[in-house]
Amino acid sequence: MNRFLDNASRIFEAAETVAGAGNPPSDMTILIGTGGGISLVADSDWPLDSLAMNTGAAMVYRVRQQDGKVLVEGKAGVRTCRLETADSNLVARHLLANPVRAAFVASALA
Repeated sequence: MNRFLDNASRIFEAAETVAGAGNPPSDMTILIGTGGGISLVADSDWPLDSLAMNTGAAMVYRVRQQDGKVLVEGKAGVRTCRLETADSNLVARHLLANPVRAAFVASALA
Protein backbone atom coordinates (compact mmCIF):
# COMPACT_ATOMS: atom_id res chain seq x y z
CA MET A 1 0.00 0.00 0.00
CA ASN A 2 1.34 3.47 -0.71
CA ARG A 3 2.24 5.88 2.07
CA PHE A 4 -0.79 8.14 1.50
CA LEU A 5 -3.32 5.31 1.94
CA ASP A 6 -1.29 3.66 4.70
CA ASN A 7 -1.37 6.92 6.71
CA ALA A 8 -5.12 7.29 6.10
CA SER A 9 -5.71 3.73 7.31
CA ARG A 10 -3.66 4.23 10.49
CA ILE A 11 -5.36 7.54 11.28
CA PHE A 12 -8.76 5.91 10.71
CA GLU A 13 -7.92 2.97 12.98
CA ALA A 14 -6.81 5.35 15.75
CA ALA A 15 -10.01 7.41 15.43
CA GLU A 16 -12.13 4.23 15.50
CA THR A 17 -10.32 3.07 18.63
CA VAL A 18 -11.04 6.38 20.36
CA ALA A 19 -14.70 6.25 19.31
CA GLY A 20 -14.95 2.60 20.39
CA ALA A 21 -13.77 3.59 23.87
CA GLY A 22 -16.76 5.91 24.13
CA ASN A 23 -14.94 9.14 23.33
CA PRO A 24 -15.86 10.93 20.12
CA PRO A 25 -12.70 11.81 18.18
CA SER A 26 -11.86 15.51 18.11
CA ASP A 27 -12.16 17.35 14.82
CA MET A 28 -8.53 17.42 13.78
CA THR A 29 -6.59 18.14 10.62
CA ILE A 30 -3.22 16.44 10.19
CA LEU A 31 -0.61 17.94 7.88
CA ILE A 32 2.40 15.89 6.81
CA GLY A 33 5.22 17.82 5.18
CA THR A 34 7.52 16.64 2.41
CA GLY A 35 10.23 15.94 5.00
CA GLY A 36 7.85 13.89 7.16
CA GLY A 37 7.12 16.58 9.77
CA ILE A 38 3.63 16.43 11.25
CA SER A 39 1.44 19.35 12.30
CA LEU A 40 -1.98 19.12 13.94
CA VAL A 41 -4.66 21.77 13.51
CA ALA A 42 -7.83 21.66 15.62
CA ASP A 43 -11.24 22.65 14.25
CA SER A 44 -10.04 23.84 10.84
CA ASP A 45 -12.75 24.43 8.26
CA TRP A 46 -10.36 25.13 5.40
CA PRO A 47 -10.64 22.83 2.37
CA LEU A 48 -7.87 20.23 2.38
CA ASP A 49 -6.42 21.34 -0.95
CA SER A 50 -6.19 24.95 0.29
CA LEU A 51 -4.42 23.83 3.47
CA ALA A 52 -1.95 21.76 1.46
CA MET A 53 -1.22 24.66 -0.89
CA ASN A 54 -0.83 27.27 1.84
CA THR A 55 1.31 25.13 4.13
CA GLY A 56 3.29 23.16 1.56
CA ALA A 57 2.11 19.89 3.13
CA ALA A 58 2.53 16.78 1.00
CA MET A 59 -0.44 15.03 2.63
CA VAL A 60 -3.42 16.40 4.53
CA TYR A 61 -6.00 14.42 6.50
CA ARG A 62 -9.12 15.52 8.36
CA VAL A 63 -10.63 13.44 11.17
CA ARG A 64 -14.15 14.12 12.40
CA GLN A 65 -17.29 12.51 13.65
CA GLN A 66 -20.44 13.07 11.62
CA ASP A 67 -23.88 11.54 12.18
CA GLY A 68 -22.37 9.07 14.66
CA LYS A 69 -19.76 7.86 12.15
CA VAL A 70 -15.99 8.31 12.23
CA LEU A 71 -14.79 9.98 9.04
CA VAL A 72 -11.26 10.47 7.69
CA GLU A 73 -10.69 12.41 4.47
CA GLY A 74 -7.29 12.74 2.85
CA LYS A 75 -5.62 14.68 0.06
CA ALA A 76 -2.16 14.33 -1.48
CA GLY A 77 -1.72 16.13 -4.78
CA VAL A 78 -4.42 14.80 -7.11
CA ARG A 79 -5.16 11.76 -4.91
CA THR A 80 -8.03 11.79 -2.42
CA CYS A 81 -9.52 9.26 -0.06
CA ARG A 82 -12.47 9.01 2.30
CA LEU A 83 -12.80 6.35 5.00
CA GLU A 84 -15.84 6.11 7.25
CA THR A 85 -17.37 3.67 9.66
CA ALA A 86 -20.52 1.91 8.57
CA ASP A 87 -23.86 3.15 9.80
CA SER A 88 -24.69 0.75 12.65
CA ASN A 89 -28.41 0.77 11.74
CA LEU A 90 -27.59 -0.30 8.18
CA VAL A 91 -25.30 -3.09 9.40
CA ALA A 92 -28.02 -4.35 11.75
CA ARG A 93 -30.57 -4.37 8.92
CA HIS A 94 -28.23 -6.39 6.69
CA LEU A 95 -27.56 -8.89 9.46
CA LEU A 96 -31.23 -9.27 10.33
CA ALA A 97 -32.10 -9.76 6.66
CA ASN A 98 -29.85 -12.84 6.63
CA PRO A 99 -30.48 -15.03 9.71
CA VAL A 100 -27.57 -17.36 8.88
CA ARG A 101 -25.12 -14.46 8.81
CA ALA A 102 -26.63 -12.99 12.02
CA ALA A 103 -26.19 -16.34 13.81
CA PHE A 104 -22.59 -16.55 12.59
CA VAL A 105 -21.81 -13.03 13.81
CA ALA A 106 -23.52 -13.68 17.15
CA SER A 107 -21.48 -16.87 17.70
CA ALA A 108 -18.27 -15.10 16.72
CA LEU A 109 -18.94 -12.36 19.28
CA ALA A 110 -19.71 -14.81 22.08
